[in-house]
Amino acid sequence: MLKFWQLTYNFFFIPLFWLAIQIAALFNPKIRRGIGGRRGLLKRLEADVQKLKSKRRIWFHSSSMGEFEQAKPIISALRKRNADVDIIVTFFSPSGYDHSKNYKLADLISYIPFDSRGNATKFLDLIKPTVAVMVRYDVWPNHVWELQRRNIPTFIANATLRKNSLRRVFPLSNFHRFVYDGLTSILTVSEEDADAFRGFGLNGPLIQSIGETRYDQVSQRSEEARKKHLIPPKLLRQRKVFVVGSSWEEDDAVVIPAFQAISQKDHSALMVFVPHEPTLDTLERLEISMNGRLRSIRFSDLNDYSNENVILVDSVGVLMALYQYADLAYVGGSFKQGIHNVLEPAVYGIPVLYGPKHENSREALELVRRGGGFVVKSSEECFRILKILFDKPKTRNESGEKSFRLVKENVGATARFLKHLEKAL
Repeated sequence: MLKFWQLTYNFFFIPLFWLAIQIAALFNPKIRRGIGGRRGLLKRLEADVQKLKSKRRIWFHSSSMGEFEQAKPIISALRKRNADVDIIVTFFSPSGYDHSKNYKLADLISYIPFDSRGNATKFLDLIKPTVAVMVRYDVWPNHVWELQRRNIPTFIANATLRKNSLRRVFPLSNFHRFVYDGLTSILTVSEEDADAFRGFGLNGPLIQSIGETRYDQVSQRSEEARKKHLIPPKLLRQRKVFVVGSSWEEDDAVVIPAFQAISQKDHSALMVFVPHEPTLDTLERLEISMNGRLRSIRFSDLNDYSNENVILVDSVGVLMALYQYADLAYVGGSFKQGIHNVLEPAVYGIPVLYGPKHENSREALELVRRGGGFVVKSSEECFRILKILFDKPKTRNESGEKSFRLVKENVGATARFLKHLEKAL
């Protein structure tokens, strides 16, 4: 049956996939970037691998930037424990590659080649990994089968498998059984995920729940972020700070009117507003929408601050550090396509608000269950919850403690993963 799926995948799916992305590239610049970035990839790798020095090489593969954030605490811990090891990092997505190509703890950063049998063979001939680590879900069959053929230990870190995943539906379930059977270990986020993988009837890999490294990553990043002093303390004195992070236009329509109503009743309220994409057009749109109702100043002009009640952030890469100033936070994406990272504010021990589209985040669901997270579905509901949390410090602090406890209880997955990895090394 394995031969059947290998033939089907290579002679039907791969040509179809290649045709689909070529057509999609005509309309999608991100896909065009991914195709362009792979031109001459194996030739470049041939030169790049000459710079590697160690005989032990660990290959980490992530789909995109979000998944790579989950690999970072593992890589960082590996660097501290093992000086004599080369770290190779690959991405499928151009956004992941572009944002991470200067990551200092990796020795080689590249795209993964498209998953043909020939590409997988040539790629592994070049990088010669001692161990391979796939992060979350981006498992490419030909690469896995070639790793298995070479007896190279292969792990999935932070593995998840939802109840409604198409991977569990026949005939895809049968296909994935033969892909996952090529792995050494599937190390899952939860016992529920582990049971879901066991449902494939796998014979090869160890399946074990060890937790999620994202908690370690957000804990480490918060410690680094606290060293950054982005807002003068005197500006925040006697202020109640509401940080809105990664906000899209659909979030803006809910949050801005709610805060406007709050600021009319509570003059100590200060909103630090971080749009998902702080382009000039976005910033001007937000300033127009607030005009006459809220007084705003751009983050880059804070030296001229004169008691405005909105700081509009026009920089990138500062959100994690800005959450440290918050008494409560709103995380965006949850009125559009799916919520962004709720752990980033939760690690600071504050209540976290978000919209209805948060089912993509187990952490968001768990925060609500514990009482550290609050779902808002309209401006009126957002105002009501903001007013309670602004007016009742005890309620706000109790909710924030529940947020922090979620992070604290789940730190440690990195160390558990390394125990499995180091056995393979």
